[in-house]
Amino acid sequence: MTGQPLAVVSGGTKGIGLALSGRLVKLGYRVLAPYRRDEAAAQHATELHGELLVPVRMDVGDAEAVSTHAAGWLDRYGPPEVLVNNAGINIDRPFLQLSAQDWRAVLDTNLSAAFYLTRALAPAMLAAGRDGAVINIGATTGIRPRLNGANYCASKAGLLQLTKCLALELAPRIRVNCLIPGMTETAELVDRFQLDDPAARSAVVEQIPLARIGTPEQVADALEFLIGPAGTYITGQKLIVDGGQFMW
Repeated sequence: MTGQPLAVVSGGTKGIGLALSGRLVKLGYRVLAPYRRDEAAAQHATELHGELLVPVRMDVGDAEAVSTHAAGWLDRYGPPEVLVNNAGINIDRPFLQLSAQDWRAVLDTNLSAAFYLTRALAPAMLAAGRDGAVINIGATTGIRPRLNGANYCASKAGLLQLTKCLALELAPRIRVNCLIPGMTETAELVDRFQLDDPAARSAVVEQIPLARIGTPEQVADALEFLIGPAGTYITGQKLIVDGGQFMW
């Protein structure tokens, strides 16, 4: 057990998750960052942040694995003050071509993992007697649907509603909010929307009132706001960081 505040960031070794982990390290947290299989990304994360970022290879969609790892974390480090449920995957297909495995894999990672991690860690967070924060990383497609993403959209819509239920049940000690990034410049987004093509990038930017794609650091700014002193009267809410693309 250490005196340093602890944060857990699922999927915290690359993309937006890495920026969230890095911001928490900068704020003085030790960060446990569960990841599924990308060893190169985990190594890069530790090179960036040293011993303050601890990658943990595990499947956060596996209830038993989460329970086992969480027990070890609590024993070694004590309860976290911040939990960021960021892990997510896409398996996009037309609805009639989605298999049960496609459905289950996305729901397990994007929605059930948030349930498993929060269920495993919240009791100790409450017992610690300190104010804590759970931040679920949502998606705009949890509000507005898209083609070929029924599993992903359903998972993120469920995460938004889970946020509200947890905010009710874990109050007043733990605040729970949903942080929703819009178009954010990550390797995954560049590949997904072929943003290396200037014409494709221009078509995306034209849909954003602020006329630019966001950065992971701007999402981290929103995280810092939600977990910090300025956000202490905010719970059960969604914060959309998207340059005005979706004004909901």
